[in-house]
Amino acid sequence: MNRPYTLWSIRGLLFVFDIENTHDLEREEIIVSKNVNDNKELAELFDILLRPEFFIYSEQERISLIETLSYFLEVGNSFDEVFSKMDTYFDDDVKDQRQFMKVLLGCLEWYQSQGNGNN
Repeated sequence: MNRPYTLWSIRGLLFVFDIENTHDLEREEIIVSKNVNDNKELAELFDILLRPEFFIYSEQERISLIETLSYFLEVGNSFDEVFSKMDTYFDDDVKDQRQFMKVLLGCLEWYQSQGNGNN
């Protein structure tokens, strides 16, 4: 079955980094403490803030997020649609949006392989 993919679901997942998200000083400090252009620090940021969010989604929604992200990476999407609509707490602009998404995909696949989020 060919299903239409949209970046809206990825944008929703990344809302945890958005300034419009509920004010949380501790979360903001974690975000600004990481270099989002360094793969290791970006993965650490995802582990701390995104992993718990990911497991709020149902199993099917998690699989759909991974498939959607994989699809857009595969077709060469620039992800401008996601980043242009986000005002984040990141200290720096994301220099390579596709690399950011590749790191995100790797993390999501890892989380999904680990099970229910309690690991």
